[in-house]
Amino acid sequence: MRLDVQEILSLYETRGAGLYGGEAVTQTEHALQCAALAMGCGASEPMIVAALLHDLGHLVAPNPRPGTDDVHQYIAIPFLRGLFPDTVLEPIRLHVEAKRYLCRSEAGYWDSLSNASRRSLELQGGAFDAQHAERFIARPFARDAVQLRRWDDCAKEPGRATPPLREFEALLERLALKPSPFLAMAATHL
Repeated sequence: MRLDVQEILSLYETRGAGLYGGEAVTQTEHALQCAALAMGCGASEPMIVAALLHDLGHLVAPNPRPGTDDVHQYIAIPFLRGLFPDTVLEPIRLHVEAKRYLCRSEAGYWDSLSNASRRSLELQGGAFDAQHAERFIARPFARDAVQLRRWDDCAKEPGRATPPLREFEALLERLALKPSPFLAMAATHL
């Protein structure tokens, strides 16, 4: 089930041309804009990769029924686990909860969301209550997810210049976890 770097890039190249939800950018444009925003902020390499891949679940998931949450933040994880460290995976897994957190904790955040983000928020459970917000932000990687969410919200501008997808290939390969020699040896004896 796990993807490799070339398979991830191929997914964006073959399935990423579809519009990103109700936004005026494609899935690939959104991913590239998000990663470019992270780079522009001087983010760590794991956060740049998380920004690039945060919505990969939309590309690997079957089409959800209209009016349902596609839980894309969770669907992506099995395809990436074992390939990237938790510093990449956890902000991806938590970025939807970060939106719910920001709606509760930051005045005016809900008003800043696009109409498509507001609709998806309702499907995702709406704003957190005070107790859920407090528990969320105390979790490891929650603050990284909040930062990722902010880039996500800004990465919806038609025509914005970004590096091409293949410029991220070396970064993805560099961050990819190398299989342990023990596991590689065990696999050859099966």
